[in-house]
Amino acid sequence: MTGKFDQQYAAFLDWVDSGTPETAMKNLELFGASEDLLQQIAERHEQEVRKVKEREEPRTVVLDNRFTWYTGPRAKDKCWPALEETLKKSGWSDKSLDDLDGASTKVVSLLSHPQTRAFSTKGLVVGYVQSGKTTNFTAVTAKAADRGYKLFIVLAGIHNGLRRQTQRRLVQQLVKPNPSRWLQLTDPDKDFTPPANAAAYLAKNNKQHILCVIKKNPRVLEKFSAWLETAAEYLADCPALIIDDEADQATVATATINPLICEILGRLPKSAYVGYTATPFANLLIDPSAKDLYPKHFIVNLPKPQGHFGTEVLFGRDVIDGEDPEDVFDGYDMIREVPRSEVELVRPGSRAEMDGFRPEITGSLRTAILYFWVCTAARRVRNKGNPHSTMLVHTSVNTSVHNSFEQPLEKFRDATETLVRSGDGELSAELRKIWEHESARVRAEDFHEKKVTFDELESLLPGVLHDCRIVMDNSGSKDRLDYENGPVVAIAVGGNTLSRGLTLEGLAVSFFVRSVSAYDTLLQMGRWFGFRNGYADLPRIWMTNELRDWFRHIATVETEMRRDIDVYMVEDKTPMTFAVRLRTHPALRVTAAAKMTNAVPSASAYGGQRVQTRYFRTDREWLTGNQAAARTLIDKAALEGRTDKSVKDGNKLIRNVPHDIVTEFLRDYSFDERSQECDSKLLTEYIARRIARSGALRSWNVAIIGGSAGDEAPKLFSFANEFTVRMVTRSALDAEDAGRVDIKTLMSRRDAAIDLDVSSVKGELTEKMIKELRAHQSPGTALLALYAIDKDSTPLDRRADHRRPLNAAEDVIGVGLVLPEPTSDDSAVEWNSVSTNLANVHIEDEDLSALHTVDD
Repeated sequence: MTGKFDQQYAAFLDWVDSGTPETAMKNLELFGASEDLLQQIAERHEQEVRKVKEREEPRTVVLDNRFTWYTGPRAKDKCWPALEETLKKSGWSDKSLDDLDGASTKVVSLLSHPQTRAFSTKGLVVGYVQSGKTTNFTAVTAKAADRGYKLFIVLAGIHNGLRRQTQRRLVQQLVKPNPSRWLQLTDPDKDFTPPANAAAYLAKNNKQHILCVIKKNPRVLEKFSAWLETAAEYLADCPALIIDDEADQATVATATINPLICEILGRLPKSAYVGYTATPFANLLIDPSAKDLYPKHFIVNLPKPQGHFGTEVLFGRDVIDGEDPEDVFDGYDMIREVPRSEVELVRPGSRAEMDGFRPEITGSLRTAILYFWVCTAARRVRNKGNPHSTMLVHTSVNTSVHNSFEQPLEKFRDATETLVRSGDGELSAELRKIWEHESARVRAEDFHEKKVTFDELESLLPGVLHDCRIVMDNSGSKDRLDYENGPVVAIAVGGNTLSRGLTLEGLAVSFFVRSVSAYDTLLQMGRWFGFRNGYADLPRIWMTNELRDWFRHIATVETEMRRDIDVYMVEDKTPMTFAVRLRTHPALRVTAAAKMTNAVPSASAYGGQRVQTRYFRTDREWLTGNQAAARTLIDKAALEGRTDKSVKDGNKLIRNVPHDIVTEFLRDYSFDERSQECDSKLLTEYIARRIARSGALRSWNVAIIGGSAGDEAPKLFSFANEFTVRMVTRSALDAEDAGRVDIKTLMSRRDAAIDLDVSSVKGELTEKMIKELRAHQSPGTALLALYAIDKDSTPLDRRADHRRPLNAAEDVIGVGLVLPEPTSDDSAVEWNSVSTNLANVHIEDEDLSALHTVDD
């Protein structure tokens, strides 16, 4: 009985492929199906639809509860099963294949049914840099082909390298397994050239799928649009899927590419446009009311794949609303500093200095290169994972600057190889020191990798140096990176051709000092994101501290953006009724200025948050100013409030302090500009609004947290009479900018509950418990906690290589705020975009000159 029902359900799905579930049910009824059978089929189909809609991952925001016609692969399919088998042979696990199947099914289910009379669907898929977006849209293409989509247009960036790489992958994974089902209009070596008689390709009686992988180049797009026009009468029965890879590049707010893409979509009566990007900042700022490419029908948030090295994993991030700082990962210890004094030796300071520029092999660049060679030798000892090994040197977008590196790098490689082969003791000692230092800072065992000693790898160094190529990869170079012909060891110097989707195979070391001006450009320049199978402990990045801080900020922006998408999905919003918030930065644009014309300030609120200072300056004037502000606060609070004598453990607490004393302190205290949530103006404005709206925050509790500084001779700090405490110890994260430090975490959970009765809590105190206790015991009262941090603080754990002494000129005053959850709508305040004076700073924007070059 089950077998017969499955056959009947399969017949129903065949009719769904050529129509809708409703027409399929009518056809079954015409063929004499009983009411009971129709009911069973309807229930099973509803169950399958619900399974797709309610899938936890990927998170999705959808317009108007879109009709779900696709419920997953079927036994008769050809393209998806072939792709699945190809990936399985290449080593994909069953879990990874299941995740890809589910995520791609979700995307296909959001496309329009190919047999619909006419449609123009627009969606966006948000992934992570180097996380498998290409494989996802390959799977979407395979499944859409299995269900009747005919024309497939892949817009593969603006450079030949990415277009060529994408074409090869699609041919390998889609075309070769089913060659009779596909016709290609492009190949790896040639972009689109109009073939004669377009009707022969696009007519309904041609059952083959058409694949076209083209650059976002005006001449190419013009030729393609004109070719489509010659077959206009055949396009009504030609459902088309347009995949825009790197959808934020050149697509949004450009004078040529954007109108041409819209023109092509306009020629296709049945079109589904899906943008793919890891940096959707520009796409999310498109005017939804304009006839443009805003993803009005759906936004899909792909989950981060297991084992993926992303921004947050490498750089850490700041705490966002509702998070416990102790639960936020601070990044692996893989970032190394390029001193500011060396930057001008590897990158011209201005456009005028580009001509004739000659880079030097500076101290940090030398260390990075030597580490790359010993790291490659260690990978050969392990003999597993990706066979290629690449180092990226990215200091400028200018091709003449790239080319200037060729001679110094080749000279350094040759000299090093000679010394290694001669058994030079001094060089051997230097290489050993670098390897052992890095192996100690990041332990192989923590990544489930085999520890390799220097003695094991040393004998392989001559072969590594012999195999190492120096490659200038840019729009003007002939010798390019090519991973098709055996294992590669290469130091690649380049700019835009090595970014935007192109995969640098086996990337182990990056030397990156290019100055950029926007979030999306910065993220796409970082080719170190991705998978590091077999060498997860070995990647290293050399960059300036400023760039490291920028990446950390962007990791925070990414997390907030993705959480917005998740939250709005749960709250049943649509892409036309919600706008994703993008946190701003004082020295970076969210995206190019032309793409931000529709951006408006967004609102945020502090309700239920724990806000704390983690960044500090270390100069005497700044620190003594904050000490004075804190002492004034305690003087006034002691007079106006009530000292709680029951507080123990060397802490102090003053209850019922009037709000105006607190807001005066917040105005007088100097917050470091890197702490965007610690903004005096926003905090005081928020407090004022809460008071005006609900009367909350009129009264505050002010605490002083005592510590354990000076084990033998206690170090004390006096705020006022009877308010002297033992100072706390907070060391700095390593490799900070001169004059600035980052301590990461100031406030513990116990500190955040110092004014609450926690006697009922059994076991560990959680963030959720603190919020519940505050809501019950003190719903309208906030807490301000002061910390006197010993200026000579040193790391408590001597093994903490990523920590260093604080080295401040004076003792540091830290501030923590715990704000209660509002009982009604919160009093949101606008986060204002701030701008710094960049008039004298040479910033290299993304180079879009490739848009106007003659196609290959």
